[in-house]
Amino acid sequence: MQVSRQGAILIAPVLVLFLLLALWLPSRIEATGWTRLDLTDAGTGSELLSVVLRDGEPITLTWRNSLFGLDVTEVFVAQSCLIVQTEVTFADPCGSTPPPVSPQDVDDLYHTGGPFSAKGLDRPFSNIIYRVGEIGNPKMQVRDRVVDFKREVDFGGRVILTAAKLNRYESLVARR
Repeated sequence: MQVSRQGAILIAPVLVLFLLLALWLPSRIEATGWTRLDLTDAGTGSELLSVVLRDGEPITLTWRNSLFGLDVTEVFVAQSCLIVQTEVTFADPCGSTPPPVSPQDVDDLYHTGGPFSAKGLDRPFSNIIYRVGEIGNPKMQVRDRVVDFKREVDFGGRVILTAAKLNRYESLVARR
């Protein structure tokens, strides 16, 4: 099929308008209800994990507090382009169930030691840098994937966690 010169002159502006609309529209559409989570090796810049999470999806970090010898479990959820810490437990591996504490006491207890468990936290983060120690053995579970920080970046390495808005492509895909 051959298009006349006059037809091409009429079609070209429509195609240009369509292309501009296709490039502009995704930047105006926010994919609410979704969070992009990235884990990156700070030393090399390599990606350890990149995932798009629905709001409310859990993220669990486990590690050993080398100073007090306690097993720590931190629970986060994806929420509005952030991750929000909702629970934390410092447990004695040889002891009984850690006593519950109020969310207001958590900051102090991180530094003073002793077993405890706190629920109902609302601590939002968009960026966290984890330094990997010899004893801590931090591991993060996101869905069915476990990222072993020590194996990935070795002793003294750093893992950068970033929670952010989705990019244009992810925004379009997340809506489906």
